[in-house]
Amino acid sequence: MPIRAVLWDIDDTIFDYTHADRTGLREHLKTEGLPDGYTSVEQALVRWREITDLHWARFAAGETDWEGQRRERVRCFTGTELSDREADAWFARHLAHYEAAWALFPDAVPVLDALAADYRHGLLSNSAAHNQDRKLRTLGVRDRFEVLVCAADLGVAKPAPGAFHAACDALRLDPPEVLYVGDHPDIDAAGALAAGLRAVWLDRADLGGRPELERITTLDRLPGLLRGDTRFGAPSTFG
Repeated sequence: MPIRAVLWDIDDTIFDYTHADRTGLREHLKTEGLPDGYTSVEQALVRWREITDLHWARFAAGETDWEGQRRERVRCFTGTELSDREADAWFARHLAHYEAAWALFPDAVPVLDALAADYRHGLLSNSAAHNQDRKLRTLGVRDRFEVLVCAADLGVAKPAPGAFHAACDALRLDPPEVLYVGDHPDIDAAGALAAGLRAVWLDRADLGGRPELERITTLDRLPGLLRGDTRFGAPSTFG
């Protein structure tokens, strides 16, 4: 069955989330100062990412809501029992710096251009639609995607099959007709495969070590992979 649509992850796939997050927090700490217990900005950056990953996992598992994961990240990072209002204010100040650093990866738009004529496009994110919609509009690419499906609104998150199936339903396609592209080998690629989609792991750091997954290290390789590999529905060159 040929692939008719590419379903995309957003953060650290087409949008350089890690750079924006680190740059935003670094700028935020210039005005806020280091919380007690940190000896350097680099230590704080590492700890912020650890805390973010922990509370994103709790959010994906349904253990907290969108606002709750933000507040708990702030409390864990600062080591203080802030009220909801205080935590929201701290995060809002951080958000301003983070948003100032928003940028797409340089290979994102050229690849979307290269695939536009032959494939439909959608988005599946473990974030919230209002957050991702605004980001994509600010970056000028929202209109390139037919659908945007997000865990916070859906009530189920990747790698659960229901998240992938909801996105396929939104595209009105069967899972084997959809290729998912994402930066996480388990949440994105393995999750999509388990749900019956095709999948490509975007391994920008070239970590490797997952031979069972189709892997690319830059998006530049995706058009050739789609058009030249019979596993992804390209016509066979053998008679």
